[in-house]
Amino acid sequence: QVEINPLAETPEGDVVVSDAKINFDENAAYRQTHIFEKRDYTQEDPREVEASKYDLNYIGLDGSIGCMVNGAGLAMSTMDIIQLKGGSPANFLDVGGGANET
Repeated sequence: QVEINPLAETPEGDVVVSDAKINFDENAAYRQTHIFEKRDYTQEDPREVEASKYDLNYIGLDGSIGCMVNGAGLAMSTMDIIQLKGGSPANFLDVGGGANET
């Protein structure tokens, strides 16, 4: 995934990339070990790094109400309702629905 934002146009009509970000799908880690070896964990939120060790998705936010959800759709809906009622989501932890008996 490549994100280029923002783009700027010079007076001469040239397009200039002002910032860019590249993300790699975690599911490709076993095939692309040479890329994933370059990962710089110091550039990431340590809470998100810790959660990823357990296959959890954690997103830190600035609010005061934490959300533990099962799936990104439920996370977005929950955060929308919190904001609709005047609250502010503090973070969310997506546990992903992989529960089993062990």
